[in-house]
Amino acid sequence: MNAPSRALLLLALVVAAINLRPGITSLAPLIERIADELALNRSLISLTTALPVLCMGLLAPVAPRLALRLGLERTIALCMGVISAALLMRLAGQSSTVLIASAVLLGAAIAIAGPLLSGFIKRHFVGQMGTVVGWYSLSMAVGGAAGAVLTAPATQLFGDSWPRGLAVWALPAVVGLLLWLWLPNRVESSEAAEAGSGLPWNQPRAWLISCFFAIQAGLFYALATWAVARYHEAGLTLLHSNALFSISMLMGMPSAFLLPWLAQRFGNRYALLVGCGLVSSLSLAMITFVPTFAPEFWAVSIGFGLGGSFALSLVLPLYEAGSPLAVSRWTAMMLCMGYSMACLTPVLTGLARDLAGHYQLPFMVLTSLALLMTALAWVMRHGPRHS
Repeated sequence: MNAPSRALLLLALVVAAINLRPGITSLAPLIERIADELALNRSLISLTTALPVLCMGLLAPVAPRLALRLGLERTIALCMGVISAALLMRLAGQSSTVLIASAVLLGAAIAIAGPLLSGFIKRHFVGQMGTVVGWYSLSMAVGGAAGAVLTAPATQLFGDSWPRGLAVWALPAVVGLLLWLWLPNRVESSEAAEAGSGLPWNQPRAWLISCFFAIQAGLFYALATWAVARYHEAGLTLLHSNALFSISMLMGMPSAFLLPWLAQRFGNRYALLVGCGLVSSLSLAMITFVPTFAPEFWAVSIGFGLGGSFALSLVLPLYEAGSPLAVSRWTAMMLCMGYSMACLTPVLTGLARDLAGHYQLPFMVLTSLALLMTALAWVMRHGPRHS
């Protein structure tokens, strides 16, 4: 088979990235209804978000070893297949056991695919890293926004059946599976296996980056789980609450593409990180204390701030480490530690809501975390600035 074109490689990357978030964000518009119908408390239902994130952390270091055995392209194709199967399982989502099991499978597949897609970028787009990472993060934002915006209409389309509304996201995953099976497979070298070990645990700066990534990911998944419920509790209609959450997801798209490009063009990634942290902190404070005051404006700003924080965090290892092998190690540590810690945020938010009886207290804690994220970005600005 002839070598695939750059356009086909980029299309495969975009389609795979789109499938990394809808399985998680599609639950947000329906989570209160699902909790009521299945008689689950908030801390238990939040496992549908927390477990995928935990798997994304714990299994990230496994990805290079699996690619060594199967080849990078076939491993990503396998992940697309598992995502398809996990989402199809939600047709039987009236069982809480099936719903949570689907979340575990989903998280395992995303955990393996994420690091390998970064390796795919390094292999095929080494001269266009900033632009391609922009497309990569934009595609994830598109998938996350689509899950948030289109799940409720899909549920209505299928006779108000939320299991069918959740399972519809298996369709783009099947498209991703077919596309990645079409790409020629390339078995990884022994160097790739080495890249999965020797994480930089003794590097203080690697810990700073991992903690920053953990906080921004934790904030995103906490909002993906509970933002609609917070707005609804404050007195907004469910339709309005879903619309505000959808706006936040949609605003992650322009920042996901624009900010990595600005960081590459002007070398100001740390200033941009601080700015994103400040915008996120202020927006969360408004959602916490005055959620009905100009809610559309703060939905726009929180989406832009968190979307930009995520996109910029993806490129940090590229600038902090001096070689592709070192970048792989830093990225593996960032994903492993970041997602392992981030998975606690949705669960603790739901638990705090159950204990306090309202969402204001847990959202105060989320606002404090956003301020801590801003402080970490401020500290990191003094670090090495590899081009």
